[in-house]
Amino acid sequence: MGIVAGLDSSPDFTRIVVCDTDTGAVLRQGYAPHPVDPPEGGRPSDIDPQAWLLSLGEAAGGGLLEGVQAIGVSAQQHALIPLDAHGNTVRPALVGGDRRAQVAAADLVDALGSREAWAHAVGCVPGAAQPVTKLRWLAKNEPENARRTAALLQAHDWLVWQLLGRPARRTTDRGGASGTGYWSATTGVYRPDLVELALGHQAMLPEVIGPSEAAGTTPEGLLISAGTGETMAAAFGLGIGLGDAVVSLGASGSVMAVHPEALADQSGMITSLADATGMHLPVVTTQNAVRTLRGTAELLGLPDLESLSELAMKSTPGAHGLVLLPYLEGERTPNLPHAAGTLTGLRRESMKPEHLARAAFEGMLCGLADALDVLRGRGVEVRRIFLLGPAAELPAVQAAAPSLFGAQVVVPQPADYTAIGAARQAAWALGVSGGTLDPRTPPAWQGAAAQVLEPGEELAAGQAVRQQFTTVREQTHPGAFH
Repeated sequence: MGIVAGLDSSPDFTRIVVCDTDTGAVLRQGYAPHPVDPPEGGRPSDIDPQAWLLSLGEAAGGGLLEGVQAIGVSAQQHALIPLDAHGNTVRPALVGGDRRAQVAAADLVDALGSREAWAHAVGCVPGAAQPVTKLRWLAKNEPENARRTAALLQAHDWLVWQLLGRPARRTTDRGGASGTGYWSATTGVYRPDLVELALGHQAMLPEVIGPSEAAGTTPEGLLISAGTGETMAAAFGLGIGLGDAVVSLGASGSVMAVHPEALADQSGMITSLADATGMHLPVVTTQNAVRTLRGTAELLGLPDLESLSELAMKSTPGAHGLVLLPYLEGERTPNLPHAAGTLTGLRRESMKPEHLARAAFEGMLCGLADALDVLRGRGVEVRRIFLLGPAAELPAVQAAAPSLFGAQVVVPQPADYTAIGAARQAAWALGVSGGTLDPRTPPAWQGAAAQVLEPGEELAAGQAVRQQFTTVREQTHPGAFH
């Protein structure tokens, strides 16, 4: 049928894959870092979006896109690009979880009345990362820039608009819109009143188009699909569907699953996102995942996580009664912002490095299993769990995860799933525009190559470890989940 391309514009780089339209096989790929010098101490919160276009051009060099018929764009979520009445950027894009906006997030919660009011309105409670919060920060700290802001785009919206030659029509997709804080995945409509609440006046918002619709065609005849956020693109690239959940092991952790309907969660623990297929992606986040392992490795004087894993494998399930509640920097799930970590079960026989190492892995995974149970408790079916992140490769994680999660665990081989998801979206839009694909059914690409782990005989031992963890959590933080 042909070839399509998927573009992943992450916070640091652009990656492009060119795929076979029928199978999804990656034929060639390109990569370029964004030409940005971060300041001392980390990534900047203000980025000139032109940097994304420059790295896109570099990544696409050498004839990479020759013969490509359609392109899908995925990009970092929560990047806000304020435009003036002429379509020019008012200021650099506000990206990432900008700590400057934490006060603005609290202001917005108070302005609407409660966390519950936000969860009911748009499926999420404002945090420092959300575009709606950045609008409030802009209004309070840069009132002249706020006054000049006439239109709002996110990173993938802006890139699609640029590729199409900046047409009068600006578009986005359900996935990207659902993370803004001013579009509801439940109702499928914008809340312009919340834009006004944050910014002080109305602004033009991009049209939300369907998952298989095209945003347009370039002057050269290249079809550009709707585009989406990186989380939605990665889920689409992995090929997850109903019954699947994804557990992502970063410094913090996240659990998301595919569900047929939006979940309005009054507690604010569930962020209700839309996916790239017309379904929904409820997400629950934990504040402590791999940072738990790194802290334990440092405490034990170990050089890396591989050494910690090797040590943990010398212990047994239950870590001889040691239980680590990994709430090292407070916790979001359960909502314990001021908590500290807790280590219990210290006895003479349990006071060995290997048992502490095992307790760290079990504590991290039990915390994520608690997050999974938040979704299960709302009727989300979880039969299979995709485990992502470098820590997913550690033997101690793979040994404990299936029995603690109580489900089959799939560890996909490392690949550019975000870019592949964007390419799959491009193939879908191309097929629909040509009349060869159903707008309700995405192309059936080959799934991710993966290692599959079953709970097997370890299930009973894993569930006993979970019970031990739950007992300690309830004793230490009674009613944390009620």
